[in-house]
Amino acid sequence: MVAAQAVLAATVAAVPCGDVNGDGIVDIGDALVVAEFDVGVRQCEQLNHPEACDVNGDDVCNIDDALRIAQCDVGLVSCAFTCGPFTCPSTTTTTLPGTCTGACPIQTVFLILMENHNWSSIKGSPSAPYINDTLLPIASHAEQYYNPPNLHPSEPNYLWLEAGTNFGILNDDDPSSNHQSTSRHLVDLLEAAGLSWRAYQEDISGTDCPLTDVGLYHVHHDPFVYFDDVTQGNNPRAARCIEHVRPYSELQTDLINDTVARYNFITPDVCHDMHDACAPLNDPVQQGDAWLSTEVPKILQAYANNGALFIGWDEGKPDDGPIGLIVLSPIAKGGGYENTIHYTHSSTLRTIEEIFGVTPMLGDAANATDLRDLFVSFP
Repeated sequence: MVAAQAVLAATVAAVPCGDVNGDGIVDIGDALVVAEFDVGVRQCEQLNHPEACDVNGDDVCNIDDALRIAQCDVGLVSCAFTCGPFTCPSTTTTTLPGTCTGACPIQTVFLILMENHNWSSIKGSPSAPYINDTLLPIASHAEQYYNPPNLHPSEPNYLWLEAGTNFGILNDDDPSSNHQSTSRHLVDLLEAAGLSWRAYQEDISGTDCPLTDVGLYHVHHDPFVYFDDVTQGNNPRAARCIEHVRPYSELQTDLINDTVARYNFITPDVCHDMHDACAPLNDPVQQGDAWLSTEVPKILQAYANNGALFIGWDEGKPDDGPIGLIVLSPIAKGGGYENTIHYTHSSTLRTIEEIFGVTPMLGDAANATDLRDLFVSFP
């Protein structure tokens, strides 16, 4: 790699054009800062020198400028930029995780569930640079979060997050064997309260109710299709299921159009949720971290003002944990806050019920400690 060029000729407000972080050099560090601003991870006021951002002279500061700065860093273009007249607006509508100072009620919840890793294999791991270097410094997270005692494998943990119980299930069998007739589960409470929900599942078609594994979709990572009132008794043509259990590929359009539901459960495929080792990386943690690095910014950008994003893991390996639980929200304490309060999936379920004001508390959620300590104010 060509050494970063220190450019002193084309200066803006005493710093080189492109030197957004103000360290005297135009390099990849500036490109990363601009990229974070473009996707909403940084506010304009958090740029040390926003006036040095518009290196392509189009009067805006965005990913195109980040790419030009990155090209300069590797010597593809000259770093002698002449900046356009970009300045921060006097007000901003973007509220970053941990930055809410007034009444900021949570309107929209996203829950991304990853797979099969203790927190000790994620925190500090060189395979998870996005989680460790980008998310944790702006998030709140739990250090003592566990799957319910001795609850394995995956499927019973997914069911627990939806109903506060595993219904006695201790395997990963399909809904044809493990379907449940109860209506006492979260999405039924949400619908009864007039609140929308959607499950975004990677690698499904959206043309039927996905009751068996297909491609990289594992049905036991999709708790909603285990409930008869969603699937009309394991009917692949069930209208309610097809309406609510949608391909993950639709999330981006829903974010752009502001048509996401109030509660959104996101299941990456088994190459992206840290479950399987897949080519070319062949490192489950690195694969999941890379996927989060492309997908989380989309959610943060679209719902930075009134959303809460929970990133969790389904179960510990080889034991009950601790496993990861990360919270990003304008009313999260953020700034790298962590606690050692004992939590389980019952805590997450209780927290979601409290955010949306639905009752009764389902199963073990009635006995759980909620996640309020990770927030500035709650609910």
